[in-house]
Amino acid sequence: MDFRLTDDELAFGESVRTWIEAHLVGEFASLRGKGGTGQEDIPLELHIEWERELARGGWLGLAFPKEVGGMGATVMEQVVFHREYVAARAPGRFPNMGVNLAGPTIAAYGTEDQIARFIPSILDGSEMWCQGYSEPNAGSDLANVATKAVLDGDQWRISGQKVWTSLAQVSDWCFVVARTDPESVRNRGLSYLLVPMDQDGIEIRPIVQVTGGTEFNEVFFDEAVTDANNVVGEVGQGWEVAMGTLAFERGASTLGQQLGFQQEFDDLMEVARKTGAWDDPVTRQDLMKSFIGLEIMRYNNLRMLTVVDQGGVPGPEMSIGKAYWSEWHRAFGELAMRVRGAVGMTGDEPTSPESGLDSYLLDGWQRTFLYSRAHTIYAGSAEVQRNILGERVLGLPREPRP
Repeated sequence: MDFRLTDDELAFGESVRTWIEAHLVGEFASLRGKGGTGQEDIPLELHIEWERELARGGWLGLAFPKEVGGMGATVMEQVVFHREYVAARAPGRFPNMGVNLAGPTIAAYGTEDQIARFIPSILDGSEMWCQGYSEPNAGSDLANVATKAVLDGDQWRISGQKVWTSLAQVSDWCFVVARTDPESVRNRGLSYLLVPMDQDGIEIRPIVQVTGGTEFNEVFFDEAVTDANNVVGEVGQGWEVAMGTLAFERGASTLGQQLGFQQEFDDLMEVARKTGAWDDPVTRQDLMKSFIGLEIMRYNNLRMLTVVDQGGVPGPEMSIGKAYWSEWHRAFGELAMRVRGAVGMTGDEPTSPESGLDSYLLDGWQRTFLYSRAHTIYAGSAEVQRNILGERVLGLPREPRP
């Protein structure tokens, strides 16, 4: 790919800037600079409403083909959008599992009826999605899924438990990996089901994080139902579809997040200069290492997106990006605490009694540090990413199985 911007791409960037300035007003004006990874500093309802404002502008369909109602933007136009969005300090993007994961998966693997039913409501922001992958005994080892689904007439009946389900409490649908062949083991006999969340057979229990937030949830399925035709791909072939979803998770949708890291770095540089931490040669060297890491991250992501630009489905090489950014941001959180010094160890004021937390309010840097500890665990741990790269990209022998 040639990453120099054409006149059309420059004009596209101007249209993005113009739209953001015209719409980030009124109740949305207070969102500037908020909503970064793990910050939880925007009310959930308002964050969703901003996502729907983006939908009204057509931006949720940025990467979707025109034939399914999307904008059909090129990879470079997607790069331009995310760059301009972050430059405007527009709020960190709501983790929209429909736009980033369910939608691309349905568009790539779904039937015409599934595309017609689900893609429009994803792109207009009227239906939200969550991901039913991880289980108590099947986190990074997704092939160990125990949640089962049994075909009963024209419906699947689903029983089991999922955990770490992001924003299940506001979701209308969940894409669930379940075992549909009771005799199968590991990654065989799994199916990829689309399940409505508003039903008696589903119970959602929030998980209170160390930051005090409740983004993640446990979800219990007790004879929950979905229509028999809500299977993406073939019955029993859910592993391939699930891996496709993970590849989309590490594709173009990460651009906004990674450009947000650049803003975090710029803000930390300001803190370092104000506090004098910049004058310490070791801290200054570590800040520059962090900057170099950002640049490597950016170019590596652009290189990987050439697969998408050529019309392909992202493959296991996308694990390079996940492994790299997760470890970079975890180290960045530690560096931020060093730059802050002793003041970073205390809170400004106690939490309200209504919160149920016997602690102090966390500031943004403290939330970044605490939340970033999870980056090398969720969405596939760092160890699993290395196994994928070793076995599926480099062709190394498989890790011994018990």
